[in-house]
Amino acid sequence: MQRTIPCVLMRAGTSRGPFFLREWLPADERERDEVLIGAIGASDPLQVDGVGGGSTLTSKVAIVSRSQEPGCDVDYLFAQVGVGQRSVDTRPNCGNMLSGVAPFAIEQGLVQARDGETTVRVFNVNTRSRIDVTVLTPGRRVVYAGDTRIDGVAGTAAPIRLNFLDAWGAVTGSLFPTGRRIDRIDGVDVTCIDAAMPLVIVRAADLGLAGGETPAELDGNATLLLRLEKLRRAAGEAMGLGDVSQSVIPKPVIASEGDSPDSITSRYFTPRRCHASHAVTGAIGVATALALPGTVASGRKGVAGVRQIAVLHPQGRIDIEVAVEGEGNDAVIRRAALVRTARKILQGQLELPDYVFPTSTEGDKPMKKILAPAALAAAALIGAAVPAVAQTYPTKTITIVVPTAAGGGNDAMARTIAQKLGPLLGQTIIIDNRAGANGSIASEFVARAAPDGHTLMLGYIATHAMNPALQKLRYDPVANFEPIGLVGYSPTLMVANANTKVKDVKDLVAQLKAKPDSYTYASAGNGTAPHFAAELFKLNAGVEMLGVPYKGAAPAVSDTIGGQTQFMFPSLFTALPHVKAGKLKALAVAGPKRSHLLPDVPTLKEAGVDGVEVQQWYGFFAPAKTPKPVIEKLNRALNQVLADPEIVKRLEDHGADVETSTPEAFGALVKTELDKWKSVVQRARLTAD
Repeated sequence: MQRTIPCVLMRAGTSRGPFFLREWLPADERERDEVLIGAIGASDPLQVDGVGGGSTLTSKVAIVSRSQEPGCDVDYLFAQVGVGQRSVDTRPNCGNMLSGVAPFAIEQGLVQARDGETTVRVFNVNTRSRIDVTVLTPGRRVVYAGDTRIDGVAGTAAPIRLNFLDAWGAVTGSLFPTGRRIDRIDGVDVTCIDAAMPLVIVRAADLGLAGGETPAELDGNATLLLRLEKLRRAAGEAMGLGDVSQSVIPKPVIASEGDSPDSITSRYFTPRRCHASHAVTGAIGVATALALPGTVASGRKGVAGVRQIAVLHPQGRIDIEVAVEGEGNDAVIRRAALVRTARKILQGQLELPDYVFPTSTEGDKPMKKILAPAALAAAALIGAAVPAVAQTYPTKTITIVVPTAAGGGNDAMARTIAQKLGPLLGQTIIIDNRAGANGSIASEFVARAAPDGHTLMLGYIATHAMNPALQKLRYDPVANFEPIGLVGYSPTLMVANANTKVKDVKDLVAQLKAKPDSYTYASAGNGTAPHFAAELFKLNAGVEMLGVPYKGAAPAVSDTIGGQTQFMFPSLFTALPHVKAGKLKALAVAGPKRSHLLPDVPTLKEAGVDGVEVQQWYGFFAPAKTPKPVIEKLNRALNQVLADPEIVKRLEDHGADVETSTPEAFGALVKTELDKWKSVVQRARLTAD
């Protein structure tokens, strides 16, 4: 795989992203997706290590090639890359990015330009639909400068006309895939429509909204977002799309009246956040729903012919020319056209990050070291009669990678241990917090590090059992690591916002059975212990409660304290200080026994909900192929630290029960836990979304 690839970065419509010729990318789809993830910097929510912009609108990719379809000039494959997660979705289309395809194709020599203007017939691979894209080409050259303004983009540019020829039913095979123009889902009338983009449209008034709310107001309404997601998933099933929990389609739309009979106000979701303006493909779908009778968005009684429809969005409007043929229930849309603009931002070579490439198993060569007297004394304490490789180790600063943000329970545990471990090994130890992607960012980093004992990881039940059991990751929790030793356990605690009107677990179960989804729970991210514990609670209690995944335990706890969510299942180590301060109310221990720190708090089994035992464990790992003498030296040092009464007290005061092990025993625990949670995933039908 090449470390540098050609790339053209373009603003297309109200989106932005890299454009690639198909031949610039690996032919293998998995390798191609890794390149796209690395190019965008998808792992980080801010995407600071790539060309993404920390938003779904700027995490888009266009892949262009000569068309294999009769009558078409170029093929266009759109890819939506994740924000804060390693994912690539090629199921939807993007009309905004489409506006950059023709200029890119002409400049890359795929299409010969005409003098004046050039129309390129584009075949969208995602939806298998055709679009005629017309660009200005005076003197047979693409021009980007012009006087056309589109809402959501500063300045003006040359117009690019998009004429959608057969986008209706392109994904599902039917304009109204459920066979009805209005369906009733969860007590709300919706229209499920497949017009350029599969949508589920709901009236603003039916959700208690005015329709003109800002994206910030809508995104701040957690209850609304959860309800929309529930509607979206049910609509996906009804539209024949199956389980859409891990897909971005169908997209939810909240519609209300516009400022004229031929306009409609739309709030388009991507799908879990409100679009800052509006997707072009989504606008085609909304305009279609307005132009045809019998939908939740239908406007004035339409007549056959060409209609000019305006879709009003938070930053202005998109004007769409719709050609309607027939009347009443026989009316169909023959084409829809609109104008966009695009601009080439830069063209050159894109440097790909190291994690895109296969792991190097070659470690750093050991360096000779003259031990200082203090280090010699420490070596004697942990056993000086060891092989030469262990006698020279460590030769430089040791990094302990923590898979969660600073300030959380894992971070506190790592720093507490590092204070004693560093002097014992005779080297400085630094803590490197690499939060994100439910621990997989940190895990992948350590798995790819040099196997010399200078990069370690404080792993725990989520990184080495739960998350790998839930989804396919780019690291193997067994094959890619050498276990060093166990640190201890901490039971999971069920907590509630201090002001939540729930007396106990029995009362909560009764309320949820009477009114499902009346409360929400927070988790540290899908695939973490708080997520698994909450889902097991729902399964074994027979209740429904919507979950809100956060990027770590700290923000999840913060929002539970603040009341944005009402319940959480953090570790006792994380929750205890907040329970003692009265900020959280402890309801039950999700473990086999009560905690001596909270003797009055029952177990969930005692509270009437059996089968929810999530005992969180923590331990240290090194990259696979780290020399055995180094692992043994680290194990002896770690166990000596964990025998220190001061360290034991500090960890136990926070709710962790210290327990040491050999590397072999810890490795056996990881394998057992991985098998256990794979079984839970199958039984509870859990997903990564």
